[in-house]
Amino acid sequence: MTSTSTAAGIEPADPSERGGTRVDGVDVLGALSPSRVGDFLNCPLLYRFRSIDRLPEPASPAAVRGTVVHRVLEQLFDVPAAERTPERADEMLAPAWEELQQLEPAVLDMFPADGPEIADWLVTCHDVLRTYFDLEDPTRLEPAARELYVEALTDAKVLLRGVIDRVDIAPDGAIRVVDYKSGASPSEMFEGKALFQLKFYALVLWRMRGVVPRMLQLIYLGNSEVLRYEPDEQDLLATERKVLAVWDAIRAATEKQEFEARKGAGCRWCAHAAICPAYGGTPPPYPVRGPSIRETPGPTG
Repeated sequence: MTSTSTAAGIEPADPSERGGTRVDGVDVLGALSPSRVGDFLNCPLLYRFRSIDRLPEPASPAAVRGTVVHRVLEQLFDVPAAERTPERADEMLAPAWEELQQLEPAVLDMFPADGPEIADWLVTCHDVLRTYFDLEDPTRLEPAARELYVEALTDAKVLLRGVIDRVDIAPDGAIRVVDYKSGASPSEMFEGKALFQLKFYALVLWRMRGVVPRMLQLIYLGNSEVLRYEPDEQDLLATERKVLAVWDAIRAATEKQEFEARKGAGCRWCAHAAICPAYGGTPPPYPVRGPSIRETPGPTG
């Protein structure tokens, strides 16, 4: 959930881009994560800025709150089950915030040097954590994995990768994929877009383990909602077709070095409006990079 600090802000790197292994003997065309697929579907130019130009973006209180809360929920399962209480989670919040500051000093740029903003923001982090305990009882859970890096190579030689917040495995072997969201749940109109990320993870796990996860679960801490979905093979095959269609579109845009600026609701939060042609700006020259598993001649993400 974290990203790499830069002098200008925080590089919008997907967590999965920190991991990855070379696939020996295979000419891997590139890599995609659900975040990067989502970027391209929302705005191809945003995909370019994040995945090809790798432009830094300033930290936002909402995004950093999600990072800190995720870290606490990851570490909560390191303590004995009986100690996984709201009070213990509260105690873990300050160290998680301090750890993030050590890794990414730029997060402090979100707040004035002398003011109550940090304290007020930490209160919102506490509130979000308290909500978690209304939705699950962590004393009754023993996750099989947390912050699990997964990857699978498709027949089209595209590496699919991601980092799953939590994987639970029942005694009968059934797999549940869990993702925490510190914001509010979407309207029914946008539930499909929200579930795409978990279907992507389920597809990768299926390719890795040969088992379709039984349950996908999104936990929205912003408004105490839990979204559950039971996928099947047809769901995951459709997800794979969608991802590969996006890959083909990315490849075409890369070859032409043409990434459309697509206006939408997300524009109000975009850090790159000043250089977006949709708002009268000019993008930087298209970058040239050498090949690697994370940064191939074609796009990665």
